[in-house]
Amino acid sequence: MTTESRAPEPVGAYPYTRRAGNLLFLSGVGPRQRGQPAIPGVELDADGGVVRYDFESQCRAVFQNVRYILEEAGAEWDDLVDVTVFLTNMKDDFPTYNRLYAEHFATAQPCRTTLEINCLPTPIAIELKCIAVLKS
Repeated sequence: MTTESRAPEPVGAYPYTRRAGNLLFLSGVGPRQRGQPAIPGVELDADGGVVRYDFESQCRAVFQNVRYILEEAGAEWDDLVDVTVFLTNMKDDFPTYNRLYAEHFATAQPCRTTLEINCLPTPIAIELKCIAVLKS
């Protein structure tokens, strides 16, 4: 476990994790990177509007951030038991998401719910909400 967080800073007044018994709840995790103003795979115009986005880059960054948060809380990827996925463009992005999900969850098989939503609090196309079971 590292002493310095590798996960991005939360965008509000909330913790990334909360333990209840042997369950670890993760707040919504997006693709932002710690200390970086730019979001992986997102190109913005001068007014902050999304010009284009690379969904695969965002998806990979989200999975990495979830790993960082789990590790910092003493958990592992295979401890995930439930994943709720929020996509802003189900029609275009779901096939890529499903392919990458299958790669990253080849051994871990958490339950999964995928929802399309209108927008997220920052200009991102994906966010994960997870629950893990801690071994100790």
